[in-house]
Amino acid sequence: MIEALIISNIILWIASIALALMVFALTRQVGILHERIAPAGALMPTSGPKVGELTQALELTALNGDAVTIGGVDKNGLATFILYVSPTCPVCKALVPTAQMLVRSEANRMRLILASDGDEISSHQSYSQDMNLNDTPYLLSEELGRTFEVSKLPFAVLIAADGTLRGKGLVNTREHMESLIESMDSGITSVQEYIGNLESGAANVDEKPKAMETTS
Repeated sequence: MIEALIISNIILWIASIALALMVFALTRQVGILHERIAPAGALMPTSGPKVGELTQALELTALNGDAVTIGGVDKNGLATFILYVSPTCPVCKALVPTAQMLVRSEANRMRLILASDGDEISSHQSYSQDMNLNDTPYLLSEELGRTFEVSKLPFAVLIAADGTLRGKGLVNTREHMESLIESMDSGITSVQEYIGNLESGAANVDEKPKAMETTS
């Protein structure tokens, strides 16, 4: 009986040690994958105006009747963050409050504009009221959508205070929207470009010793 207990305890210890080693191995693999997976920024389409181009001023009217200028040099020195939404887009509905909070934290240098299109003005007015968008300009303009060739939602555009297009792309999370602001601040068009620069820089570092060996 005692021998059986000793054997069972030994087996349990062996199983516990094996399990601990498996957990350690899995944790290590997760860490490696985390390092290898690139951060996901806004998905930037290839069509439409290019990042870095100067935008032309568009004189538009918000749902509440206020005149709003999009593009060109901003007279108040503010960048313009445009979020394209739709009353029928559930992702947009969840993203609007996030966009408001994000831009509010950048209020000293940025303003938020919501934009959409369509003929049913009443549905957009109801949407604006339901989402409590009284303090956020809401534009209903097909011309604005065509200007930046918006085809899928939610879509965001970031125009710098000097009228230069600094970022655009499909956005589904706060991180996607933040990536546009980071692009404006860093001067890098997209996260993908940033990763490409890192990879090319690493490749150049690897090539330098080879060139030195050749010339020596």
